[in-house]
Amino acid sequence: MDFSSALPTFVITLREGVEAALVVGIVLAYLKKAEQSQLNAWVFGGVAAGIIGSGVVGLLFTRAIQALSAFNAKYAPVIEPLLKGVISVIAIALLTWMLVWMTQQARQLKGLVEGELGTVLRQDQRAGWGVFGLISVAVLREGFETVLFIIANLQQGLIPVLGAIAGLVGAVVIGTLLFRWGVQMNIRAFFQFMGVLLLLIVAGLVISALKSFDAAAGTLAEINPQLAFLCVYGGRSCILGPLVWDATNVLPDNQFPGVVLKALLGYREKLYLVQAIAYCLFLSSTGFMYFQSLSNQSGFRFRQRESS
Repeated sequence: MDFSSALPTFVITLREGVEAALVVGIVLAYLKKAEQSQLNAWVFGGVAAGIIGSGVVGLLFTRAIQALSAFNAKYAPVIEPLLKGVISVIAIALLTWMLVWMTQQARQLKGLVEGELGTVLRQDQRAGWGVFGLISVAVLREGFETVLFIIANLQQGLIPVLGAIAGLVGAVVIGTLLFRWGVQMNIRAFFQFMGVLLLLIVAGLVISALKSFDAAAGTLAEINPQLAFLCVYGGRSCILGPLVWDATNVLPDNQFPGVVLKALLGYREKLYLVQAIAYCLFLSSTGFMYFQSLSNQSGFRFRQRESS
């Protein structure tokens, strides 16, 4: 069984799970310091609600895709790749925003969370629901991005889901090490490394999104000859331009090590001109913003036991 498709979802879920774990840990530490530990149950309830909510979102999106595909049997071969491309674009936008914005906000994360929590605790009787809402939204936000990525790769079966579960378990372990056992960890180095991996994974998703739009345009032109103008280029691609890379016989992307490079680095055995340009533009622009945000940070190590 090929588990390579689990690697991207593992990386994404681990990174975003650790972000959520940091928020949960900061809240628990703050509640302990404020002698409000009786609200801890609301924290764990918010975590559960966020995870369940992410699963519900995934289920609704999947059902919506199936319903739209079955709505018109004639255009079903067009709707499926088109929806996959649209979902991929949404996932790219959300993951890119998360990567750059979260890096910029990392230094202020503790202060931001504690500031919101302080406001919540001043609500007295509604403090529990406030804590619940704060945590559930934080977890749902991270989980929603992972769910979209999994949906964009539904053709790979349940293997990406296993990667997401493994990443979630890893995030729980890291959160426990940090907040329960007080293990010192260089969070900045962790997020830098995971951020670079995520940048490459999302760049690969750019290639996949363009392939989906190309498949939709090509199929639509075949079904309705009046729309043949959609295929700007002839030959093996419809909108992707000429083939600039073909390593099928040298490094196929369905065999090791190509399959691992495809999962983590966006490698494809066949690459067309528009895909290559989009890949390079995405890496250069988003990479610039990401590393620029890193240069504005000062190194730090996360330590628990601050409140004890």
